[in-house]
Amino acid sequence: LEARGHYRLAGCFGFETASEVLARGNAEFARHPHVEVDLSGVTAADSAGLAVLLAWVERARTRGHTLRYTGLPRQIAAIAAISDVAALLRGAEPPATKASAA
Repeated sequence: LEARGHYRLAGCFGFETASEVLARGNAEFARHPHVEVDLSGVTAADSAGLAVLLAWVERARTRGHTLRYTGLPRQIAAIAAISDVAALLRGAEPPATKASAA
């Protein structure tokens, strides 16, 4: 936690760390309606890391929270593009917010 609602991930973000990072993020993010996650410190990532990010997006949407990722690692961006889920990583906003912005 860097500041209220601002988090930073660093190091390896994959199969070996995904379940712990997911659980910790779920607990932390529940406290804040607006969350930003800086991933610029991630040195290695795989599809498990992507799965965590997608799970957080879904969780934020169902709770009506906003979520934004910055510094997305190339490995995750590439896997997301191949998997056709890159658009989902652009963040989450409550449905009402998206509709009012249109």
